[in-house]
Amino acid sequence: QVNVVESGGGLVQPGGSLRLSCAASGSILFIYTMGWYRQAPGKQRELVARITSNGNINYADSVKGRFTISRDNAKNTVYLQMNSLKPEDTAVYSCNANIVQNGGRSDYWGQGTQVTVSS
Repeated sequence: QVNVVESGGGLVQPGGSLRLSCAASGSILFIYTMGWYRQAPGKQRELVARITSNGNINYADSVKGRFTISRDNAKNTVYLQMNSLKPEDTAVYSCNANIVQNGGRSDYWGQGTQVTVSS
């Protein structure tokens, strides 16, 4: 059993900041990639940022220079610091973790957290 839980979403004004957290817990041997995805109403889910176990990072072009992903391997936790937020960042943000357990390797998703950027 694995649980992936996000926190930190909310309502913020344009130009503001939010920090999202995502913690994985349960029967975990190792976590490869952890990442953040988002889905706005009427749009497909898109990758925001992801980080591998050895620290390699990818960002969507739309968030480069504004968002920072980081990871605490000891806590099985990934963070997303979002600065200079824009209305177009409004979406449900979901965490993904690629996890190795005794039975194999699988992707796990959190329930999602709403981020709304509005004045």
